[in-house]
Amino acid sequence: MQVRFSSLNHLFCLLAIFLLTSFFQSERIVAAPPNIVMIFADDVSWNDLGCYGHPSIRTPNLDRLAKEGLRFDNAYLTISSCSPSRCSVITGRYPHNTGAPELHTPLPEGQVLFPQLLRDAGYYTVISGKQHMGNYALTSFDLVSKGKGPGREADWVPILKERPKDKPFFCWFASVDAHRAWQASKEYQPHQPSEVVVPPYLIDCEETRRDLAQYYDEISRIDYFTGQILDELDAQGIAENTLVLFFADNGRPFPRCKTRLYDSGIKTPLIVRWPAAVKAGGVSHSLISSLDIGPTFLDVAGVAPDKRIQGVSFEKVLKQPDAKIRDFAFAEHNWHVFKAHERMVRSGDWLYIRNAWPEQRNLCVESIEFPSGEVLWDRFNAGKLNERQQDVFLKPRPREELYRVSKDPYQFHNLALQPAHAAELARLSKALDQWTVQTGDTIPENPTPDRNQRPGEPEPPEFEHREMPGDAKQAQKINAPGPVLSSSID
Repeated sequence: MQVRFSSLNHLFCLLAIFLLTSFFQSERIVAAPPNIVMIFADDVSWNDLGCYGHPSIRTPNLDRLAKEGLRFDNAYLTISSCSPSRCSVITGRYPHNTGAPELHTPLPEGQVLFPQLLRDAGYYTVISGKQHMGNYALTSFDLVSKGKGPGREADWVPILKERPKDKPFFCWFASVDAHRAWQASKEYQPHQPSEVVVPPYLIDCEETRRDLAQYYDEISRIDYFTGQILDELDAQGIAENTLVLFFADNGRPFPRCKTRLYDSGIKTPLIVRWPAAVKAGGVSHSLISSLDIGPTFLDVAGVAPDKRIQGVSFEKVLKQPDAKIRDFAFAEHNWHVFKAHERMVRSGDWLYIRNAWPEQRNLCVESIEFPSGEVLWDRFNAGKLNERQQDVFLKPRPREELYRVSKDPYQFHNLALQPAHAAELARLSKALDQWTVQTGDTIPENPTPDRNQRPGEPEPPEFEHREMPGDAKQAQKINAPGPVLSSSID
C-alpha cells in the first residue's frame, strides 16, 4: 500500500510539473521596461574622450560608462549642425524629411516624436538643458527644464530624485558643453595648453592650444555630471535596469569639424550602459546612425515603431556587438550661417561626399572667428599654410570626394579621381542617388543665403530662410528611408 501511495504522489508531481511548464511556455513573461537616460553633448567630436583613445582629456566617468557598457566605434550623425541634428534624433528622420533641415528652424507640428510614443506607453518623460527644436517638440515631455549651471546640467540629479516612482522614465539630458563661448567652473581640473593634441589641420601655436584646452575643460564638465547621474542611479538601486546612452549632436567647434562631413564633424561618440542586458566592456564596429537611437529606445521599451520613423533599431547590437543593422549611413550639410549643400554616405571602409555648390568655400563661423580660426586665416593671408591646413580656403572645391577611412582617418587624400577606385565611387554614388530619390532630397533653386559676410566678399543680402532641401518634393510627407542594406540597392 505504501508503494502505491508513493507512485501516486510521483504521478501527481509529474503532472504538476507538466502543467506549470505548459503554462510558462504559453505565457510570455514580460520584464519591467527599462528606464532610459539619454545624455546629449554639444559640439563634441567622437575621439575627444579618454575611452576613445584621447591621451589627455580627462573623462573618468565617461570612461567608466564605456567600461561598464558598450562603446560604438562607427556611429554617425545625420548632420553636423545643432538644431537640425536634434530634430533628426527626436523624430528618427533625416533633416530634409523633418521640415527643419537648417540651423534655427523649428520642428513643424505633426512630425513624429519618439518621446511622445514612450509617454503614451506609460513613461514619464523629461527634457532638461539645451532644447533648440522649437515649441512643438517640447509637447512630448511631462517636464521641461532649461537646466541650471554653466553647462545646464545642475538640475539633472534633482530631476532623478523627484521623478514619479510608479512608472518607468525617459530623460533627455542635453548639455551646452562643449559649445562656445567657454565657461569656467569648479567641477574639473583645468587642462593646460601643454597637454593639448593639435589636429594636423590646425596651427600648432599658443592661441590654438589655449582654445583647445578650454574646449577640453567643457568636456570634463559634462563628464562630471555624467558621473553624478551614474552615482544617483546606483543610490536609488535602479542602475541595473536603466539604459544610459551618451552621444553628441555634432563635431567639435573648430575649423574643418563642426558642420563638416568628415569624421571630425559627423562621427559621434556613442556609449550605452544597461547592466541588465548589455555585457560590460564591449566594443561594436557596427555602423549606426543617430536616426537609430529613437527606434532603439522604442524597441527596448516594447513600444511599436511608427511608420514615419526612418531609422532602424540597434537593440540586437546591444546584445551581439558584431551584429549588423545597416550597410549605409547618410548625412547632410545644409545652411548653417553660410549657404551649403553637401551629402555624404559612409559604407564599409569608405566615405563619399558630394557637393552641390563646389564653387564656394566650405565655411562655418568656427572657421573664421575664435582664436584657432583667426590664426588659421592670418597664416593663410601670409601664405604660410601647409597642404593639410588649407581645406577651409579651397575655392573651388571638389564636386566629389572619396576616402578610405582606415588608411586616411583625417580624410586628407581624395581618391575620387583615381581609376583604381572607380568601382567604389560608382557604388556609393549609386547609393546616394537612390537615397536622394527615395527620401525626396532636393537642391534648392532659391536657397537660404549667407547670413554672415564671407572674408573678402561683399555683404550678403538681408537674411531670411528661403527654400530648404526637400521642400520641392514635399519631403516632410515622405517616410521612405532610402537604402539601408546593400541588398536594397537597385
